Formats: sequence, structure tokens, C-alpha cells
Amino acid sequence: MGKLYGLFWVMALVLATVAGTKSDEGCSRDLQDLIMECQKYVMNPANPKIEPSNACCSVIQKANVPCLCSKVTKEIEKIVCMEKVVYVADYCKKPLQPGSKCGND
Repeated sequence: MGKLYGLFWVMALVLATVAGTKSDEGCSRDLQDLIMECQKYVMNPANPKIEPSNACCSVIQKANVPCLCSKVTKEIEKIVCMEKVVYVADYCKKPLQPGSKCGND
């Protein structure tokens, strides 16, 4: 029950952060789709890494990754494993661009 509560907490936090401005509306939709299709592939702990589903990869292919990455806070990183985010993005053939910043590290 605690893990489920934590997941709902992070989803609410992320949605509130991303939905902050009108220009982020597409980013907010991307986030909702990612939560629905990809959450189980990017949650802490870092291992094991699970190959994402085709549905998850389809969402990632369409997502505005720089917008989503700009919204990642330290609170989100406590629940979402950024190492897994990189793994899933690479697996889905939409790797983060060299030098890009996703999260606080």
C-alpha cells in the first residue's frame, strides 16, 4: 500500500509541476501518457531493468523529452530512477541527447 501511495503522490506532484503554464500543455499530456504506459519501467530501485512494452516505447517516441526533463525535481528523483529513464529512452530508440540535462544530477 505504501508503494502505491508513493506512486500516486509522485504522479500528482509531477502533474502539478508540468501543468504550470499553457505552453506546457503538450508536455502535461506526454506525462499523463508516460505514467499510464511506462511507470513500472522507471520506478526505483535501479535494478532490475525491465524492457519496456511497445506501448511505452510508442509514448516515448512522441514525447517532448526536453520539456519533461526540465520538470524533474529532487522529489521526483526519490521515486523515479533516472538511470532507468535513460535505459528506457535508449531501448525505445529515443536516447537523451549528449549534454542534455534530465533531473538534478
